[in-house]
Amino acid sequence: MSLLVVGISHRSAPVSVLERASLSADTQVKLLHDTLAAEPAVEASVLATCNRIELYADVDKFHAGVAELSTLLAQHSGVGLEELTPYLYVHYEDRAVHHLFSVACGLDSMVIGEGQILGQIKDALALGQELHTAGRLMNDLFQQSLRVGKRAHSETGIDRAGQSLVTFGLEQLACGAPVDEWAAGKRALVIGAGSMSSLAAATLARAGVAEIVVANRTQERAERLVQILTEPGGTGVAARAVPMDAAADELTRVDVVVSCTGATGLVLTAEAVAAALDEAVPGDAPEAFAAMDAVDEARTGTVAAETVADVAEADAEVIARLAGFERVKENPALLADGECPVGLDDKDDAAATGTAAAAAGLPADDMGLHGAWVENAAADRRPTPGRRTVRAQSAGPVRLALLDLAMPRDIDAAVHRIPGVRLVDIESLAGASADAPMAADVDQVRTIVSDEVAAFGAAQRAAHITPTVVALRAMAADVVAGEVSRLEGRLPDLDDKQRAEITQTVRRVVDKLLHAPTVRIKQLAAEPGGAGYADALRTLFDLDPETVASVSRADLNDADVKNRGRV
Repeated sequence: MSLLVVGISHRSAPVSVLERASLSADTQVKLLHDTLAAEPAVEASVLATCNRIELYADVDKFHAGVAELSTLLAQHSGVGLEELTPYLYVHYEDRAVHHLFSVACGLDSMVIGEGQILGQIKDALALGQELHTAGRLMNDLFQQSLRVGKRAHSETGIDRAGQSLVTFGLEQLACGAPVDEWAAGKRALVIGAGSMSSLAAATLARAGVAEIVVANRTQERAERLVQILTEPGGTGVAARAVPMDAAADELTRVDVVVSCTGATGLVLTAEAVAAALDEAVPGDAPEAFAAMDAVDEARTGTVAAETVADVAEADAEVIARLAGFERVKENPALLADGECPVGLDDKDDAAATGTAAAAAGLPADDMGLHGAWVENAAADRRPTPGRRTVRAQSAGPVRLALLDLAMPRDIDAAVHRIPGVRLVDIESLAGASADAPMAADVDQVRTIVSDEVAAFGAAQRAAHITPTVVALRAMAADVVAGEVSRLEGRLPDLDDKQRAEITQTVRRVVDKLLHAPTVRIKQLAAEPGGAGYADALRTLFDLDPETVASVSRADLNDADVKNRGRV
């Protein structure tokens, strides 16, 4: 086994990179075809979700495989190799198996223990089988990962350590209130009709919303989801389907929006949300949004300083405040004593302190210092231990709650500046889940993963020597047949019974001579470092390499036929 995985995920890369590197369904197909066309890979599978892209392949050369798979990911993701490389991770052989098993159990998910990843792994395997890019190793690996994931959920309480991304997102929108109480009687808009959107609709229905509106580019899929929600014995929620271009109009009638589509651009703009709430867009121009976004990105180091300068004219005061945040970054001691560094000591209300800062006539960078102090104080007040709640993004009551589960994002991030709007997206969920406590059940799952990785490795190593053992027995059978034929020439008067008895005796002798060595060599081959036993067997018995290879090809074809369609 020479299993290699090259990938990028929410653990290795910022959301801004992840959403640019997402793969469409068509791109995944092309990526798999191109991977097999590359010299180092003989089979491959791709696991692409909203927060990870991983390319698995059986390669014959490690360094060449890493270089080729990294290049292919960059080409198909649309992110340049030089930019993508710092965020890529590489796992090889047993470490690659351990990684996928951990992913299947939810240990590597944004929300620890969530079970949706099992369906995504199942889809990845089905795609590889459909395209015939998944051979014996990929079939064995992905099917075993599904079994390991199911075992983790059935034998441990990993479900208590986390839940689906949908449930977690709704918890963040509810700001600590029980989701059922928060959602009761609300009207919801679900944008998209795929698996994640369907789960969101079902979750909202169970939580007690009064109505669900489904908007999708394909009307038939939206109507199918509505039918499932409203059919007898279902959730009992009122539901209806609307065209995608009617989604903005529905914003005036709903309280909650959950969006998860495969769109490459924004589905809901800040202007559309502001118009639905009859609110002015902050700054009265999209340029103001661009200015404030540039400030946010500059503070996190995701854009160059000259980019900020380019939009300075759009909102000079906002840009100037950046200096205050930079002063805190350079000298954290400014906030060490808990007191406001510019003397405005009212940190209980962000809106009030902002107003007070403006009224005090402070310079822009001092206002930035004051804003950094307010944010720092807000962070200190977050409840611990446990998951922190996403900070309210606007003063006053929440009139529209938005949950964006798409990658790349569906909803303009600038909507969080609109009064009365709360936005929770993949980026804020990643921050909130980082504080989730690690339950004791997680340790049990890790033990399961380690045991299963060892068992899988032993099985693969044992399977690696099987073609050699089969070739050895085939050679022995040929020797027996040749000797029996020669005996018949020397003793032509043997009757059928005598001939059969002699043939059976010779076969028994050969089988007994080969039994102990072949059993023992399979045991030795299953141990770490046992791959060399196959070479030793071929050398000792002078086995034809082409015979062994033909057995391997036949075994691979049988496995492909047997596994095809099983997921």
